[in-house]
Formats: sequence, C-alpha cells, structure tokens
Amino acid sequence: MVDVADICKKAKAASYSLAALGAAEKNAMLSAVAEALGREDSRERVKSANAVDVAAARANGLGEVFIDRLTVTDARIDDMIEGVRQIAALPDPVGEVVEHRTLPNGLDIKRVRAPLGVIGIIYEARPNVTVDAAALCLKSGNAVVLRGGKDAINSNRALYEIMRGAIASAGVNADAVAFVDDPSRDASRLMLGQAGSIDVLIPRGGEGLKKFVLANAAMPVIASAGGNCHTYVEKTADEDKAVAVIINAKTQRPSVCNALEHVIVDRAIAGSFLPRLAEALREKKVEMLGTDEVRAILPDAGKATEEDFFTEFQAYKLTIMLVDGVKEAVDFINAHSTSHSDAIMTRDESAANYFTTNVDSAAVYVNASTRFTDGFQFGLGAEMGISTQKLHVRGPIALRELTSVKYVITGDGQVRS
Repeated sequence: MVDVADICKKAKAASYSLAALGAAEKNAMLSAVAEALGREDSRERVKSANAVDVAAARANGLGEVFIDRLTVTDARIDDMIEGVRQIAALPDPVGEVVEHRTLPNGLDIKRVRAPLGVIGIIYEARPNVTVDAAALCLKSGNAVVLRGGKDAINSNRALYEIMRGAIASAGVNADAVAFVDDPSRDASRLMLGQAGSIDVLIPRGGEGLKKFVLANAAMPVIASAGGNCHTYVEKTADEDKAVAVIINAKTQRPSVCNALEHVIVDRAIAGSFLPRLAEALREKKVEMLGTDEVRAILPDAGKATEEDFFTEFQAYKLTIMLVDGVKEAVDFINAHSTSHSDAIMTRDESAANYFTTNVDSAAVYVNASTRFTDGFQFGLGAEMGISTQKLHVRGPIALRELTSVKYVITGDGQVRS
C-alpha cells in the first residue's frame, strides 16, 4: 500500500510555498500544464491508459452510460486543456479584499481571501476531474491530494504524472499536486484520517461515496454528491416548453448529477400533457416508471416503487407522478431530493415564487433545464463539483469557493486598555 500519510504531509509542506505565489506565477504553471496535456505523446499516453480502463469496465459488465463517463477522447482532452486555460484566465481570488474598515482607535482591518490549504478530493470514474480539480486548487493557492476510483486508475495516473512534470518544469514544488495511487477503501480511510495535513475534503460522486466520506472524515467536508433532480409541470405551464425542457434535462447527458430523474405533473393537465411527454420520451428511448394513476394514462409505463423516487438513475429512466398544486409538489421534492437542482415549469408568478422560496435545493429553476447547474454555465469557470450542503459553500464549487478569509489588521502601536 502507498504511504498515504507521507503523501499528505508533503502536500501540506508544499501548500505554504504555493500560497505565496502571485497570479502570474500560478498562471504560468497552469499554462505549462495545458501545454503538456496537449502534446501528442501525452495524448497517446492518456488514451492508451484509458483504453485499459475502458476494456476492464466492459469486461466487468458496466453499462454504456458508465463507459461514456469513463472514456477519454481527443475531444475530451481538448476540453480538459480548455478548462485549464479558462481557469488561468480567471481573476485570482487570493488576496481579494472582501471587507475594509477602520476602527475609532485607528486600527485598519481588512478581511482578505486566502487559500484553504490542502484540499483532498475523492472521486469516482471521471478522469477529467483529475485535471479540473488540480487546476482549480492550484489557481486558488491550494495544494491538492487526488484519490480517484478504481475504474479510472490508469487514466488518472497518466494525467497526474503529466501534470506533475509540468508543475515541476514551471519551478513549483510538484508535491502541491499529490495522487493516492491506491483505489482501495483502506487507502481512502487512511486519507480521511489525515486531518493534520488535509484541511478540507470534497467527495465527488454518488450518495454512497458522500455517506462514506461523511462517516469517516476527520476533517471538514464539503459534500459534493449526487443529484436527485425534479421538474414540476404546474397547471399553467407552456406544455411545448415543458416537454422540450424535460427532454433536454433527461437525455442531453443522463449520467451527470444535474440530469433530471423525476417528473411531477399537476393533475389538472395530466390527461393532455402526459401523452405528449410520453411520446417524446419514447422517441429518446427513455424508460418511464409511474404511479398507478400515471399508468392509467400511460399503460406502457412501469410501476414506480417508493425507492424509485429516491433513486438517481443516471440512465435513460425517470419516474412520473401527479400532485394537486405547487405546495404538494414542493413537499414531495423536499422529502425526496438530494438538494441539488429542481425546476418548475409555470406561467403563474405566484407559483414560481412559492417554488423558489420553499424548495430547499442549491439551484432552483423557473422554466429552464436543470442541466445548467455547472460552473462553466454559470460563468464561474471549471468547478470542483456541486455542493449540496449549506456550509461553507452551496452550489458550484469554483475558485472563490475554494478560499477562506483571514483578517489583516494594521496599527500604529495601539494597545488594548
């Protein structure tokens, strides 16, 4: 087993020098990473490693949605590189003065953004997270300890080694990006015990990973976990727009956390709306699961169980149920969601206001697809994930969300009486 404690200690030591770098130095380091990833030899190395992971996943019977999430192509490498370049182009949050005042005694007090220190990331089968997470942490002045899932171990290792070489070539301590080259649960538990070295831990994956991390972490956790996303079609909704939004939210990329999983429809329009929706879903080969009253309208829908309404399918499958009004819809969502992203389709302003005020989720939409919950889409650049908790950040975890604050107090010999 790798020496997890030593890896984390080295990252901690590197974090102090990293925090002292200016924006130009950090941007030069990120440019070196982007250039290294774009070299032809690097591309071939990553794709060859990824082919091993994909072949193993197929041999293990994993589904095509999972395979899609795991696969690295030249286009996806281009996306990684573009993500790094976009992060380099963003303003440096470190050193930003968020509050400035002078006390009657003459003390000058500034509240200034500062790095968190060392951020640990435990994530599942998304090789792009290796690059996105490292770039975000480096730009925000944080060292990072990466621990990816077993299904992407070869891809993650190749990406990490390319980045490490680029960071060193830029004159920065390469230990600022660390990699736990052991995907076992034992290694994860050891990493979660390194509270003296890791300042914050972010899980990026499903609810199982989130619960494991929260149960075992000795350090603070920013829970970035799965999305059990809903769309409620209120009785005044534009039905054409509602169908288009639902199809986009469910099928544009069903494996991601902001994809739609559950549709709630007002009983007042169920008879007209459900057949239209079902026709569009059938064209996209989406499996429908419904309550008994839904199945009375859509006989080809499967029977939804109570467990289904708590499930993040990440597949071409969704549930459909009926309610009487926005209050009942909101109550159902709050009882079943993971507080990620939920939407209402309506032309009633009072219904929209009730929904946005009372749905307890990180992102609440009116007449739009849940697929927009994303750092890039929100204009924040790449993200670490979507926080579904309330402290210290909620929603996309981008650069500013990877900082804390410190107080800088300047005086002229003042003493407290």
